Amino acid sequence: MSLASLADAVGAALYRQIGRANGRVQRHRPLAVDVLENETGYLVVFDAPGAGPDDIQVRYLEGTVTVKIDRFRQFHDGYEMRFPGRGMELEGEAELPGDALVEPDAGTATLSESGALRIEIPKRSAVDGEPSLESRSAPNDPSDTEPGTNEIPIDD
Repeated sequence: MSLASLADAVGAALYRQIGRANGRVQRHRPLAVDVLENETGYLVVFDAPGAGPDDIQVRYLEGTVTVKIDRFRQFHDGYEMRFPGRGMELEGEAELPGDALVEPDAGTATLSESGALRIEIPKRSAVDGEPSLESRSAPNDPSDTEPGTNEIPIDD
């Protein structure tokens, strides 16, 4: 083995280790999230790039929305993995305000093609009689989602 090939082998091994370490750091860093509110409910938006609907679990428990993502790395024919830097297991959570009274069973979660996970949770008063929600389709009705989005069930 020549000195040049040894240096190449060591460099490639180091590069892979740095990529794996980067993936582990992502795994322990929470997903970016925004929490928005209007008169009828809350909108919680997570960044979930590279995830599909089957990769995502959404849970609501005691005022906290929790998201777990187990995404998979696609293999590309003719390419070799040089830097495995994306974390495959990601988590995030968002806490709603302490005085939030919501109906999580009426909530919906949709994933856009761009990787934005939108979780809409109506306020209890909105579900109990606000006309704006009475005219909406049922949460699992495909006509209620925007083109390029996928519904994801919310567990409670």
